[in-house]
Amino acid sequence: MSKKVTKAVFPVAGMGTRFLPATKAVPKEMLPIVDKPLIQYAVEEAIAAGIETMIFITGRSKNAIMDHFDKAYELETELAAKAKTEILSLIQPMLPPNVTCVFIRQADALGLGHAVNCAKAVVGDEPFAVILPDDMVEDGTRGCIKQMVDLFEQKQSSILAVERVDPSETDKYGIVRTADFDGSTGVIEHIVEKPKPDVAPSNLAVIGRYILTPAIFDKIAKTGRGAGGEIQLTDAIADLLKDEQVLAFEFEGTRYDCGAKLGFLIATVEYGLLHPELKAGFLAYLKDLARTL
Repeated sequence: MSKKVTKAVFPVAGMGTRFLPATKAVPKEMLPIVDKPLIQYAVEEAIAAGIETMIFITGRSKNAIMDHFDKAYELETELAAKAKTEILSLIQPMLPPNVTCVFIRQADALGLGHAVNCAKAVVGDEPFAVILPDDMVEDGTRGCIKQMVDLFEQKQSSILAVERVDPSETDKYGIVRTADFDGSTGVIEHIVEKPKPDVAPSNLAVIGRYILTPAIFDKIAKTGRGAGGEIQLTDAIADLLKDEQVLAFEFEGTRYDCGAKLGFLIATVEYGLLHPELKAGFLAYLKDLARTL
């Protein structure tokens, strides 16, 4: 019997040091791209893929994420009293009624593998998605996770979203080597975390979208500390390759690395140009600005 992906894990316990001082008191995942925080884009992508249980792996200073998806009684009451129905519709309801949020505290920041393992009790014996909000993917329609869920329903295998990066940047990513691609999909033969360019097996980089079978939890439990002294999800996946087929999937769409300042700025500009209220005025401004440079 084929299984469906109905749960997603959002590892959001990181400190966001690359965005200090902005992230001293505000979680990195709450930084806005135009008018929505990064975490909301990630959750909306999961909802579009039919996922109903959102599992947030949080840290000490991440209560704002929980508050964002909670009901804001005072704000909603005030907006209703002032008949600001259009604004009210943006926050009420924040989530469809069939969607449940679960928040789990990661007491120690021991890496992505450890964060994913924190969700084991909620995920149970089911396939699940992992979504890193730092990576935004714009494809205009489905979203990256929807593409992966559709593929999982056909293949019933773990899937890693990948894209080709400059060979000089392999030390920033998990890198895979695959068998020949069939369209956009290839079987992973080898995976390594952040290899130097001279030893990287390819330039196919894993980005922040995964669909994993529950077998990954046993692999994480056996995984020691790897790159950076952390429990790396990449190392657990390398162990999983010995027992199961794992696919690399070249997704459709544009990825924005919002964990880096330049990527964050690029995403802000390009999403501003997609925004129905802002795109015309913003484009006119950019054209005027370009003429003065």
